[in-house]
Amino acid sequence: MLDFIIKNGKIVDGTGNPWYYGDVGVADGVIAAVGRLDMEAHRVIDAQKRVISPGFIDGHCHSDLMILDYPHSEIKLRQGVTTEVIGNCGLAPAPLIPSRAEMLQTYIQPVLGSTSWKWPWETVGEYMAHLAGSRPSEHVATYVAHGALRIAAMGFENQPATSAELDRMKQLLEEGLQAGAIGFSIGLLYAPGSYTSKEELVELCRVLPKYNGLFSTHIRGEGNNLIASVKEVIWIAEVSGVSLHISHLKAAGKRNWGKALEALELIEDARSRGLDVTCDVYPYSAGSTTLTTVLPPWTLEGGISSTLERFRDPSMRRRIKEELGQEQTEWDNLVCSTGWQAVIVSSVRRPENAVLEGKSIAEISEERSQHPVDCVMDLLLEEAGQVSIVYFHMADSDVEQVVGWEKSLIASDSLHCETGKPHPRLYGSFPRLFSRYVREKKTLSLEQAVRKVTSFPVQRFKLGKRGLILPGYAADLVLFDPATIHDNATFQEPRQYPDGISHVIVNGKVTLDDGEHTQAREGTLIRAVHCCSNGHHHH
Repeated sequence: MLDFIIKNGKIVDGTGNPWYYGDVGVADGVIAAVGRLDMEAHRVIDAQKRVISPGFIDGHCHSDLMILDYPHSEIKLRQGVTTEVIGNCGLAPAPLIPSRAEMLQTYIQPVLGSTSWKWPWETVGEYMAHLAGSRPSEHVATYVAHGALRIAAMGFENQPATSAELDRMKQLLEEGLQAGAIGFSIGLLYAPGSYTSKEELVELCRVLPKYNGLFSTHIRGEGNNLIASVKEVIWIAEVSGVSLHISHLKAAGKRNWGKALEALELIEDARSRGLDVTCDVYPYSAGSTTLTTVLPPWTLEGGISSTLERFRDPSMRRRIKEELGQEQTEWDNLVCSTGWQAVIVSSVRRPENAVLEGKSIAEISEERSQHPVDCVMDLLLEEAGQVSIVYFHMADSDVEQVVGWEKSLIASDSLHCETGKPHPRLYGSFPRLFSRYVREKKTLSLEQAVRKVTSFPVQRFKLGKRGLILPGYAADLVLFDPATIHDNATFQEPRQYPDGISHVIVNGKVTLDDGEHTQAREGTLIRAVHCCSNGHHHH
């Protein structure tokens, strides 16, 4: 007796092969049978020739704390997402050294969101156990994040790690990998990650091969330094012998538009030399990050409190203004080519500044009749450094090129944003892939798009037996109408659920039932299973 059957569907199985008509039978959390099924079931769901696809995998997002605050994950489930991969860009809430707790919290806050409660973990393993215990409505897997490691070992020091500090980071990395993390993520745009040399990263990456861990990279620069930054992470992967995944590949800043192709060619070239390199992309031409990332890297030394101190010094202010006013070779000054009208405040903390959300720095500085750089520094002072932004800095044609490339997978890169106007990718990424890039632009076929959000990310991030519609695979499924699936989230009104997705099944339980969350919380913590050279398994 099956738990349920989804009848009369167009099965898009995740392989990229053409759809076919069939039924999917589910029992005990797994797909029991696929085909024309004449079996007994407790429930029949009529697909009415809509698409039955594996559950979507959000292979790059920042829900590390959001999933604890909102374990029902409705924002993601309504997009068809059944699994999220977190711990990206070197940003994660663990490991947590109690004496540096505030330093870690202010580092991750603009991206991961703030939590008003005390974190009950120290190690990555304890964080993972806490996450599993929160019983989310979707599955989760995590990386060990380099920024958190560096803060644990040496704070915000802008200097090379000593051998003792390096050993400490390696030990923490190994602990996380043993607990089941899928790899190691870096964020070389963000201090303190930005203070790390490629040689130091090679040393850390040497821990990965034993655990078959993936090296996931927010590269150093996505603007003027894009090509050099892609070369840098390929070099690190080559020297340390690891698989490389480049996060949210883009060409930022007008003078770099068109360089996405060159970056893809570098990846193809590395693959032809026998290096395992892939990338992901979100389907929008605007990014979203923290306002401090537009500043010269030296201003971020010592953590956010030191940065704010510098803003109070008139001579420092002059130097910051001067540096932001001209192109830089050492770091990516995106504002120089893109302009302050492209930088939109998406979220602030203080209620009296809420009126600024949705406005550009150019507009705000005009309203306040001050220089845009002074405006940025004053705003950061008012908000204790916690300002999130949406940044319009890409060309649509570049985004389309990366989306259409066969070796890219699609992810949301969504941030935790309790207030304000978050980037619409938080609510819209997956439906947008199908409405914009499959139905409207025809950049991808339906089957290619499904592969990029199911079996490909599952294979890449080692997420077990899911991502394909085959007997014995996890019953993580989505039922959607390819003719009506559509993202409703816009930059002005981002908090809107999509249309066209009727049912989402997680671990064999109907979690979205005809558009309504059933309150089922069947998600699991996906741990990488490592086979070590001595034949022992870590679970």
